[in-house]
Amino acid sequence: MEPFKIDFDALPWESPADSVRFKIYREGTKQCRLLEFTSEFVELHWCEKEHVGFVLNGELEVDFRGKLVRYPEGTAICIPAGPDSGHKARAVSPTVRLFLVEDA
Repeated sequence: MEPFKIDFDALPWESPADSVRFKIYREGTKQCRLLEFTSEFVELHWCEKEHVGFVLNGELEVDFRGKLVRYPEGTAICIPAGPDSGHKARAVSPTVRLFLVEDA
């Protein structure tokens, strides 16, 4: 890979669970992640991690402990870390693809 350039096509897909997969590039304390999941994906636990990113394809819905927010294609995401922003995501469209920048 060239310096300062991430070639996601050269990275392998990883699949931690059914209906979700990602490609990840780590540099120091940060990581860039290309994430894709289908409408069958069910997030079992509340996530309290920070996520900053962009919806590349599809439509995402995030449940903030009872408050639902939709993120259509072309929308940016900025979720701070902590229990006050605990969240679960689901695909409204058949597939959602996101680009995220996170702490590694």
